[in-house]
Amino acid sequence: MLTSKQRAQLKGMASVMDTIIMIGKGGITENVVSQTGDALEARELIKGKVLENSMLTAREACACLAEKCGAEPVQVIGSKFVIYRESRSIDKEKRIKLVK
Repeated sequence: MLTSKQRAQLKGMASVMDTIIMIGKGGITENVVSQTGDALEARELIKGKVLENSMLTAREACACLAEKCGAEPVQVIGSKFVIYRESRSIDKEKRIKLVK
């Protein structure tokens, strides 16, 4: 579980990031879940967007993706959302050092 200080830290980092996950009318498919998992493993923090033709709201998409990927929802603003998951790789150094 993220604390409010950790959430604020991640929000600040996400504000300058590019959106890399797009959810369209197909919704959250296995392919989207797999791409999100790979992106989280590589980056730990990602930004996504729900397109206008999607049947999901950004909040629903964020919650669903976070649950399926074992991640934490960080923020939802309009059609964009941010999720975080600490890297699970043992040999890799963590990319993001969270405040205590």
